[in-house]
Amino acid sequence: MNHLLGEYLQQHGYWVLFLWTFLEGEAGLILAGFLAFQGYLTLPAVIVTALGGAFLGDQFYFYLGRWKGPWLLKMFTLVARKFRKALRLIEKYGTFVAFISRYTYGFRIVLPIILGMSSFPASRFLSLNMVSALLWATLFSLAGYFFGKSASLFVEDVSRYEMHLLAALAGLIFCMWLSHFVHAWFRRKPARTRLKRIRDSRKTVDQ
Repeated sequence: MNHLLGEYLQQHGYWVLFLWTFLEGEAGLILAGFLAFQGYLTLPAVIVTALGGAFLGDQFYFYLGRWKGPWLLKMFTLVARKFRKALRLIEKYGTFVAFISRYTYGFRIVLPIILGMSSFPASRFLSLNMVSALLWATLFSLAGYFFGKSASLFVEDVSRYEMHLLAALAGLIFCMWLSHFVHAWFRRKPARTRLKRIRDSRKTVDQ
C-alpha cells in the first residue's frame, strides 16, 4: 500500500493539492502536511504549491466578481444569499476582510467575489492576498506535519499505522467541519423560527 501511495503522490500529489487549494479549504492541505512528514511529499513544495493555489484562486474569484458580479448574483443563489452579510463584513472590517477571507467559514469564495464587485483597489487586494495565502499555506501544512510528528512520540513505527493515522486525521478534520456546520445551524435557528411564524400567520389570514 505504501509503495502504491508513494507512486500516486509522486505523479499526482502536487497538482491535486494545487487544485484543492485553488477551489476550497484547508482539509487537503493538512493531509498533505502529514504526507510530507511521511516523506511522500516535501514540506517546502507543499507550502509553495498551496500558496500558489490559494493565491491564484482568490485572485480569480476577485476578478470574477469585478467582471461578472451582477451576473453571478442572478445565476447563483448562494452568492446572492450571502451578498448582504458579506457587505456588512467588508463595511465593518474593511481591509482586514481581504486578509482573513480564506479563514471565514462559508465565505471563502464569496468574499473575494464581493470585494471584486466593490471599489476595493485591486493592487491592495493582491498584496493582502499574497501575505494571507503564505500564512495560510504555512500554518495548515505545518498542522498536518506536526500531527505526524506528535504521533511519532507515541507510535514507534508511524509508517506501520499510516492508514490508521490518515483516517484519524480525516476524522478530526470532519469533526471540525461538522462543528462549524452545527454552529451555523444553531445561529440560523432564530431566523428560521421567525420565518415559520410569519408563514403560519399568513396561512391563518388566508384561511
